[in-house]
Amino acid sequence: MKAIRVYRTGGPEVLVYEDIDIPKPGSGEVRVRNRAIGVNYTDVYLRKGTFQPPEMPFTLGKEGAGEVVAVGNDVTDFAIGDRVAYVETLGAYAEECIVPVHYLVPLPETIDFETAAAMMLKGLTAHYLVRRTFRVGPGHTILMHAAAGGVGQILTQWAKHLGATVIGTVGSPAKVEVARQNGCDHVIEYMREDVASRVKQITKGKGCDVVYDAVGQATFPASLDCLRPLGLFVSFGAASGSIAPVDLKLLAEKGSLFATWQVLPTHLAERDDVLANSQELFDVVASGAVKIHIRSRMPLAEAPEAHRRLEGRETTGATVMFP
Repeated sequence: MKAIRVYRTGGPEVLVYEDIDIPKPGSGEVRVRNRAIGVNYTDVYLRKGTFQPPEMPFTLGKEGAGEVVAVGNDVTDFAIGDRVAYVETLGAYAEECIVPVHYLVPLPETIDFETAAAMMLKGLTAHYLVRRTFRVGPGHTILMHAAAGGVGQILTQWAKHLGATVIGTVGSPAKVEVARQNGCDHVIEYMREDVASRVKQITKGKGCDVVYDAVGQATFPASLDCLRPLGLFVSFGAASGSIAPVDLKLLAEKGSLFATWQVLPTHLAERDDVLANSQELFDVVASGAVKIHIRSRMPLAEAPEAHRRLEGRETTGATVMFP
């Protein structure tokens, strides 16, 4: 079968489209024929070596959707032919892949394969950010950096659905309308506006309850200046580079702030959480409150180009690849 393999870290050119063998599923595993594969910035981190890959060579990709084609001897929850989606399983950039049952969920008929592949990782990330890390509700004001990106579009819609006032930042004029269409009450172009000053103006000096930031170096520490006293700074990525080491006293000086960096696997450590969180995501999408925007559809063989566009910030919304 065909897959994208990485033999060394580097730029998009290190992604190799080639034939590989796939083993039979073992205990607690199933084999899935991918119908659609999600593309995420975490794939870029792994390709570049920012995140340590488990071994060399390896197959990229951490989310997809398709049909079960084989099951391990002890698997009873899934059967051949089942429609499924999965997340946090390395190896998705392939025609077929082995998936631990822990990270596999039944895919309801209301969700098609490409929508599922576009939203499992990004949608479950948005879920833990607005439902667990900080439980967003009516009366809250949030700031979402990169509001026109994959996670940004889902999170801003969800937060607006939950009753929050949403401020989003974007990197270009073309992305302003995208952010507005996805729930942002206010949009700031961070390349030409001072974000902290605009936030203070919008909030009449009060600041935000929470800042969600996957940009990293370029938006910190200004993000702290956007928070109200006792507000929460949530880092969940470093698209512009890692944040430099911080003296915790800075949090006191900025208003006795809280700061955290959480990751999706922690929120999916229990099987019950995988099922419950996925169901909540499916429900909010099926209701129409959150729409999954797929802006780019590409064949798996063009993974290098998909990565080039993602790193170049040329994309808005989700990119999906098809084997």
